[in-house]
Amino acid sequence: MNAAPAYRTCGLLVASCLLAGLPGVGSVAGGPEPLSAQTPEQRYSDWVRPGFRPQEYEFRRNRILDGLRATGGGLLLVPSSDGITHGETFRQLEDFWYLTGLEVPQSMLVLDARRDISILFMPQSDPRFENPGRPNDFPGRPLLDDYQIRGIGGADDYRDVAELGGFLRERVGRGEILRVNAGVAGEVPNPVVPLVGSLDPTASLIRRLRDDHPEAEFVNAFEIVARLRMVKSPAEIMRMRRAADATMAGIRAAAALVRPGVDERTLQGEFERTCREAGAQSIPFTPIIKSGPNSLWPWRVLAAHYNRRNRTLQDGDLVIFDVGCEINGYVSDVGRTFPVNGAFTEVQREKLLVSTRAAEAVIAAVRPGVTLRELTQVAYDAIPDEEEPYMQTPSFFGHHIGLSTGDPALLDEPLAPGMVFTIEPWYYNHDLGVSVFVEEVLLVTDDGAEVLTDALPRDPDALEELVP
Repeated sequence: MNAAPAYRTCGLLVASCLLAGLPGVGSVAGGPEPLSAQTPEQRYSDWVRPGFRPQEYEFRRNRILDGLRATGGGLLLVPSSDGITHGETFRQLEDFWYLTGLEVPQSMLVLDARRDISILFMPQSDPRFENPGRPNDFPGRPLLDDYQIRGIGGADDYRDVAELGGFLRERVGRGEILRVNAGVAGEVPNPVVPLVGSLDPTASLIRRLRDDHPEAEFVNAFEIVARLRMVKSPAEIMRMRRAADATMAGIRAAAALVRPGVDERTLQGEFERTCREAGAQSIPFTPIIKSGPNSLWPWRVLAAHYNRRNRTLQDGDLVIFDVGCEINGYVSDVGRTFPVNGAFTEVQREKLLVSTRAAEAVIAAVRPGVTLRELTQVAYDAIPDEEEPYMQTPSFFGHHIGLSTGDPALLDEPLAPGMVFTIEPWYYNHDLGVSVFVEEVLLVTDDGAEVLTDALPRDPDALEELVP
């Protein structure tokens, strides 16, 4: 009965001796023996592999610099993520990632059109790898002086981020224009810090720049960035093919579980499992899988409540998949509609064909030189007049994708080979209680379009066959 307390006492004594470095307990004649070996300093290249060749990042930066010079010059500021996490895995801000390939935090890429150079301001070390109280778990990671990092993104100059403020003061004092990608076309906004909520990273940067440099001229670089990012390189397209393939596999696997009595989150889980099995590191948005009355509401309405998106499927329902996955930074976004009992009713089939025929009309019209605004009219021409009030939005029913499901796009920019976008003619008929949906991923080619998601059927008969 007294053994346990005695053992604990001995344990405390031994631990105290070790911590104090007393001789005779865990020591040698030369001094105290360390409790454990110190974890070596971590290097960026031990954890991260380059996404693309340095030449591709250099090409992208040079095209942006060309665009800046053609529109008045200036300094384009491209911020990285701050690296602060609330449990999620770090994901770099898109423009910074696109132009550097680096997953470093608290940094700023500056593209200097006057001097035709790129400058990367970085911290000396990565704060996420530092914790003085736990040196063995947080052994440090150098950034600024790690020359292997410099070989990945290939910027022209590297400086301590602590120098950024002084650099900007000096250049603005000489009358330099400050450029930012405001996220949409138009004038650079003047964001106000809300009493409730917070600013996104771009708005936060703009607010700070306006406060620090009220005399500066601000110019939006959105259109320059959009024109470049809209056209994907062969290496980017290869990643998007993989993401599309994984998404289609996930839809097939989840559709095989569709039946009355299954709930929406079970389908979501099977979709995500299959995507990750196919190599997806992440899911770019919470999979939108909605059935019956849930299918009649846009995702933003359903997502307004914590537990709304877990309805149990019932006989006679439709279940809609609006889902995607991410592989090596590039995403897919695909949609299909399935009958829960394996057979569409006559009305369900008819309304699904409204969506699919609109999609097929757009696919047939895609070619270089056509604009997204012109495709809008193509879609409406294919939609019966009486059905138009039930279509989701007066747009081309889709969006560019790449590093995100909302890649920058210009409605009046002529399509060019290498552009990748979705078409998604949503149909919401609250009068009949029927909502249907098909979404495809299109790659613009030299003479038309390739449907990257064509291996997943959209025909009602073929969709019925995917449901057991």
